[in-house]
Amino acid sequence: MATDHPHDPPRWRDPKRHLWPLALAVPTLPFQAGGLAELTGQAVFWWWGPFFAFVLVPVLDQVLGSNDGNPPEDAMADLEADRYYRWCTYLYLPLQFGTLVWACGQWAGDGLGLVADVGLAATTGVVAGVAINTAHELGHKREQLERRLSRMALAQTGYGHFQVEHNHGHHIRVATPQDPASSRMGESFWRFLPRTVVGGLRSAWQLERRRLTRRNRAVWGRHNDILTAWSMTVVLFSALTTTFGWRVLPYLLIQAVLGFCLLETVNYLEHYGLLRQRRPDGRYERVAPKHSWNSDNTTSNLLLFQLQRHSDHHANPLRRYQTLRHFDEAPQLPSGYATMIVLAWIPPLWRTVMDPRLLAHYGGDKARANLRPGPGKQAATPP
Repeated sequence: MATDHPHDPPRWRDPKRHLWPLALAVPTLPFQAGGLAELTGQAVFWWWGPFFAFVLVPVLDQVLGSNDGNPPEDAMADLEADRYYRWCTYLYLPLQFGTLVWACGQWAGDGLGLVADVGLAATTGVVAGVAINTAHELGHKREQLERRLSRMALAQTGYGHFQVEHNHGHHIRVATPQDPASSRMGESFWRFLPRTVVGGLRSAWQLERRRLTRRNRAVWGRHNDILTAWSMTVVLFSALTTTFGWRVLPYLLIQAVLGFCLLETVNYLEHYGLLRQRRPDGRYERVAPKHSWNSDNTTSNLLLFQLQRHSDHHANPLRRYQTLRHFDEAPQLPSGYATMIVLAWIPPLWRTVMDPRLLAHYGGDKARANLRPGPGKQAATPP
C-alpha cells in the first residue's frame, strides 16, 4: 500500500469512514424493539421504529448539527472506487429481510397483542421505507449486481416500479409540473400522496412499455422490469404466508404501505415548489443545484447514505453516496429529513416553515415557483 512521503501534504481521509455502518442500525430496528420490550416488559417499545426515526433522530440532528464539508477533487476517484462503502449498502439487505422474517414469527404467535403487533408493523415499515432509499442508491449504478439488489430491496414494499419511474421519469422531469414526484407550492402532502402514487405507477408503466416496444419485446413478459420486480414481492409474501400462516399478511401489507408512504414523504420535501424555468426554445433549463432542497445534518445523512445531498445526486446520478457534495447555491432545509417528514404530515406547520423559505429562494416572486393549479385548472400530466 502506498504511503505518504514525509514532504508531501497529508492525503485526505474520509472523517466519516467508520461511521457509515451506523446506517445498518435502521434495518435492525425490529430486533431493537423486541429486545427493549423484553428487557422492560413494556409493549410500547414495539413502536421503537417510529420513535427512533421521528423523535430520536431529529434530536440528534439538532445536537450534532451539520457538516457541509466536501471531499477534495483529487480524492474523488479513490473514494468512488473504495468497495468498503458498497458493502455498507449491500449489508442492509440481509438485515432487512432477516428482521422481516423475524417479525413474521412474532406476528404468527398469539402473545404480543394487537397494539404490539401494529407497533411492530410500524417499526418494520420504517425499515421498509429506508430500504427504498438503499434501493435508490443501488439502482442508479451500472453494475448488474447492484441493480438486482435494488429490485430485491424494493420487494418488501411492492414498489418495484419505483426504479423504472425514478431513473427514467423523475430524473428527466424533476422540478416541472409534469413530474408526479415533484410537489407544488400550496400542495399539502395528503393531496400530493395519491397524485404521486398513481402518477408514478402510470408513468413507470408507460416508460417500460415504450422501452419494450422499441426493442420489439412483449410488454407482458419476462423482459418487463416492473413485472419481474413485482413478482419478487409476490414470491416473498407467498413464502412468508405459507411459512407463518395467513395471520401475518395484514401486517405485511401495513408495513409495505407505511414504507412507500415514507418514501413519498421524502419525495414531497425534496423538490417542494421548486421549478425549472422554460428556455426560449420552450424546453426546460438543465437541472441545477437550485432545483433540490438539501440538508447537511450529520445524523440523517449517515442513516440515509447522504440522500439529503440531493442536488449533486440529480446532477450526477451515478455518483456514489460517499462523494456527494454540498452546494452553497442549493436551497437548504431548516433541519434533516427526519424532522421535515414530521412537518410534512402537518400541512399548516409545513407551510409556515417552508413557504417563506421557498419565496425567499425566488426573491419573493411566487410566479417562479412550481405552483399548485388553481380551482378549475387542469394539472399537468407526464408526457
